[in-house]
Amino acid sequence: MHIPVLQKEVIKYLDPKPNENFIDCTVGEGGHASAILEKNGPKGKILGIDRDPGQIKNLKFKIKNWEKRIIPVCDDYVNLGEIVKENKFGPVSGILFDIGMSSWHLEESGRGFSFKRKEPLDMRFNANGALTAEKIVNYWSKFDIEKILQDYGEEKKADRIAQKIIEARKLRPIANTLQLGEIINKAGASSQQTFQALRIAVNDELNNLSKALPQAVNVLETGGRLVVISFHSLEDRIVKNFFKNPSFTLLTKKPVVPDLGEIRTNPRSRSAKLRAIKKI
Repeated sequence: MHIPVLQKEVIKYLDPKPNENFIDCTVGEGGHASAILEKNGPKGKILGIDRDPGQIKNLKFKIKNWEKRIIPVCDDYVNLGEIVKENKFGPVSGILFDIGMSSWHLEESGRGFSFKRKEPLDMRFNANGALTAEKIVNYWSKFDIEKILQDYGEEKKADRIAQKIIEARKLRPIANTLQLGEIINKAGASSQQTFQALRIAVNDELNNLSKALPQAVNVLETGGRLVVISFHSLEDRIVKNFFKNPSFTLLTKKPVVPDLGEIRTNPRSRSAKLRAIKKI
């Protein structure tokens, strides 16, 4: 079941008021969007963006009570400025980014995001993308594989894992998640950081975030709020540095993290960090 991360905190920092408009750049199954829609009625709207067609389909099924006030868009938030123009959406009082995977991606998508299931090494949020994890592990050089494991996974055993991948693919193609997990295990490492690194590389997540944040600020009205939830240090570093701009009022001097109760209910929330600003 999808459980929105830091939902109370999102509402606190976005502070939605009646008839205000908001953008959820990672709308997923609509958990945060539904909470906002409860606050910004009767005429406030949400532009809900997700790059995954499967998630947009899930959203349309789950927000039937709100369908007149939410505009679902299947696109990448790196195109935020153009999406807003095309939909003539505004004025915008707040924007949310909830970076990372949903439970649906891990448990139902069948695209190889989880190393605990036997699935194809895909890892694309949108199946129209050209690059897959399978292409990376089977065709990229040892140097390039090692680099993404270091840069995106912060993996200390990147060299050893990359070498084991090269050795394994000489014998047969690396086609599924369990096969890759065995290779990583032979390198004496955990699969989590390697899978994270591959997912980030496949979807160009860090570059997209860096490009989207300035667009979000441009779209916001003066006094509008931007809230970002990140799940690992690389994302959080990008957000933290961007929020140092003197044209923002920092609403969170330190990142807001889930309390113990939320972590017990939703263990995947344990690495979440929320930062928020207000546009001056």
